[in-house]
Amino acid sequence: MEKQTKQTNTAILTYRKLTDADIVKIKKIVPAERVFYGTEISADYSRDEMGGITCMPEALIKVQTTEEISAIMVYANQHTIPVVVRGSGTGLVGAAVAVCGGIMLDTTLMNHILELDPDNLTVTVEPGVLLMELSKFVEDHDLFYPPDPGEKSATIGGNISTNAGGMRAVKYGVTRDYVRGLTIVMPNGEVMELGGKVVKNSSGYSLKDLIIGSEGTLCIITKAILKLLPLPPKKLSALVPFNEMTTALKTVPKIIKSKATPTAVEFMERPTILFAEEYLGKRFPDTSAPAYLLLTFDGMSQEIIENQFKLVADLCLAEGAKDVFIVDTEERQQSVWSARNCFLEAIKASTTEMDECDVVVPRNKVADFIIYTHQLAKELDIRIPSFGHAGDGNLHVYVCRDALDEKVWHEKLSRAFDLMYQKSVELAGLVSGEHGIGYAKRIYMKRQYGEGQVKLMRSIKAAFDPKNILNPGKVCE
Repeated sequence: MEKQTKQTNTAILTYRKLTDADIVKIKKIVPAERVFYGTEISADYSRDEMGGITCMPEALIKVQTTEEISAIMVYANQHTIPVVVRGSGTGLVGAAVAVCGGIMLDTTLMNHILELDPDNLTVTVEPGVLLMELSKFVEDHDLFYPPDPGEKSATIGGNISTNAGGMRAVKYGVTRDYVRGLTIVMPNGEVMELGGKVVKNSSGYSLKDLIIGSEGTLCIITKAILKLLPLPPKKLSALVPFNEMTTALKTVPKIIKSKATPTAVEFMERPTILFAEEYLGKRFPDTSAPAYLLLTFDGMSQEIIENQFKLVADLCLAEGAKDVFIVDTEERQQSVWSARNCFLEAIKASTTEMDECDVVVPRNKVADFIIYTHQLAKELDIRIPSFGHAGDGNLHVYVCRDALDEKVWHEKLSRAFDLMYQKSVELAGLVSGEHGIGYAKRIYMKRQYGEGQVKLMRSIKAAFDPKNILNPGKVCE
């Protein structure tokens, strides 16, 4: 029997390579039209959105039910075949890439909203439901799902697996705060129910919360019960230009300390806005300033949000803002938010290749980190644009290849990442704010956490997955 191995920091993992006989047996579990093997698999499944890590799965299975996933995991566990789960493929750290080959489970057909429970303010969904579909569905019922990552075509399963945050995290929190219950399939095929519709739970260890953010390494999510809120009927956005990014970012902690409660506080620089203008073919309301804060407010009455806006507007002007523009018309709102939501794609379109540093630092250290990236760009002679969630300290910093040859690119990329993650540690930050560790960022997490914490993570992984078949080679390996 042919074997394949994968070297990790802890051991050599040995897996059985799939055979024609395996595929015949798998097609008895899942209808043949949803099973793809070898050259039948599109190259799109070899990578995620960033594309820096590529590896083809040996088999691709488009699953539709918990029962199918359970039966596949029973078979994979019996025969030591690695399995990785993929949703929309919008990840940026290689977490859904089949680095050990084996089976890839595509959950995009598990895309049903199963129940809306307005009495308990919950919605129950399958993992392949898209964030934008869920948001529209609940808003049509005058309800609100607050997590708001920039990639609206990501699946809810992916959001839960990375504990995604997004622009509204400053007021409403992150995905973990809205997951009430999960149905999961363990690596041995066992199906478990964690949590439920209850608001409080002090019944032993919170296994549900351990699953959230585990990037598909512990189990497979097949159903989620999510918490909802009443939809705030009133919204207001403001665009605040500054002559210096430092001034803009140092204003953010003062906004957070004020009695106002903004829904989002985003920062952006002129070059990134210009990339977005070119990418979309649409004008941004103002591009005269080097730096901007974009703030939103929501609430149950116009008076409440206007009072909060005035408080923050006066504070920003006192701190040196050039102006405060109310984004009040539908046209302006579309212009601003369509640009903000396409920053990643716009930067990507501006270069030949790029990679992302997704760090999180204390809010009062955001300016220090961004200033450092500017210095580093000059020192390494490489372009490093950025944007991010100033309100919660989560920064998205991109290292761009442009015209660099392969060897110089990898040398400069490695150096930039080493120095930026080192700087985040100096500033009491962490390696990832919302995109996860996956395959690409493991070394940086290990450097920061040290052997003690990594050993605990590996022990948890071994308890869930003794044969290490579920998404091997990721996070703590």
